[in-house]
Amino acid sequence: MKENDYHASISVNASAKEAFNSIRDVTKWWTENLEGNTQKLNDEFTVRFEDMHYSKQKIVELIPDRKIVWLVTDSHLSWIKDKDEWTNTKISFEITDKDHKTQINFTHIGLVPEIECYNDCSNAWGQFIHQSLFRLISTGKGQPDLKKKVEASGT
Repeated sequence: MKENDYHASISVNASAKEAFNSIRDVTKWWTENLEGNTQKLNDEFTVRFEDMHYSKQKIVELIPDRKIVWLVTDSHLSWIKDKDEWTNTKISFEITDKDHKTQINFTHIGLVPEIECYNDCSNAWGQFIHQSLFRLISTGKGQPDLKKKVEASGT
């Protein structure tokens, strides 16, 4: 991890196990537009945010109740020049005990101020970590991007 990789931290009144399980339940805090599996080492999953963001992740590190790392193996961000900026970046969640609470340290390794999507992507991560994931762990209800209904064409 470099100092300028995007980082966010939250502390919750929940066990490390509850935090760990919530992080792995990606459709309940990040996006319902997910295909694949998010539970065990080497699982792969893709997420989509309309036609703006596609990324494929592989779980490359999994230490129960302590750490989860996803490697972004493919990506397409439609609104920027270098559309695959996320490819080969890593998304890390480290879970620790601090002051009688569970702390989650989130880092998107490779999401740095020098890349084009940094402002938009870091703002989005901030919302998903500080609000949606925090609420999922604290109350059982996150605020993921909702699944979009595909309308049948009238041809």
